[in-house]
Amino acid sequence: MIPPERPTFNEPWEAQAFAMAVSLNEKGLFTWTEWAAALAAEISADESRPYYESWLAALEKLVEAKSMMTGKERLARIEAWDRAARATPHGKPIELR
Repeated sequence: MIPPERPTFNEPWEAQAFAMAVSLNEKGLFTWTEWAAALAAEISADESRPYYESWLAALEKLVEAKSMMTGKERLARIEAWDRAARATPHGKPIELR
């Protein structure tokens, strides 16, 4: 018996993080070698962390390292998303204003 396939992405944000990494690579922000090293470092830093959380952490650090966003800007964006998520009724799309 062939086991059922698991979904590639468990949540929409995982697919979005994947797409952002691909897009930023295609725009030349970083190479796949740089990406692989950043992702490996994040996975090694916390092996119990879910895979796409490590993916997102690697993406955030590369964007910051490449001066696309400062650490302060990154933290402000995270806080803004957290506020928007708390203010959004369950089942409704989160809007960052």
